Amino acid sequence: MPQLPEDIIDRLNQMERRLKALSTAVNTRPAVNEFRPTPSESVTITRPLFRIFDGYNHEIFADDILTGGLARPWLQLMPPLASDPAKWPSTTAAAFTTIARCSNPIWQPKLRLAISTAASSGATGKVRVLVDSVPFGPAVTAGTTYDYLGLLPGDMKTRFGQTMNIEIQAQATGGTVYAQPVLIHGAQT
Repeated sequence: MPQLPEDIIDRLNQMERRLKALSTAVNTRPAVNEFRPTPSESVTITRPLFRIFDGYNHEIFADDILTGGLARPWLQLMPPLASDPAKWPSTTAAAFTTIARCSNPIWQPKLRLAISTAASSGATGKVRVLVDSVPFGPAVTAGTTYDYLGLLPGDMKTRFGQTMNIEIQAQATGGTVYAQPVLIHGAQT
């Protein structure tokens, strides 16, 4: 006697079990919509919400549900800068002196920083960078470009979202040394 197909009742029971499993999975996941009323509206508006977390439950990406675009990470933008080296941060000190500093959130484990440097006529000197008081990259001779990509000091897992302090230091002999940041961004490992 030839093999008959499975009994239709058995097949329906299997399908019902699969639908129940799917329904349970869908209903136990977090909601992907957030309801936000605005003061001028009497109804609730639904907007999609998209967030990504890393393995340590740090929010690494989120959209801006009110106006669109990115909410996180906050992307740093450099302001327009003077093109005349005489207007750049500078020093005439013989010892390393901080001539510029900034603070930025730690979103990525590496940092890339590029700095244009210059020296007045007859002057020599060096430019270096400190991140949280730790040397970051090599010291460069004034008149060359500092361009370094490296790991930030400290433990990324515990410092995520905290603030790092960046200092540009310079030293000069026989004149003035100038330094102007021209590029800064985080990078992956």
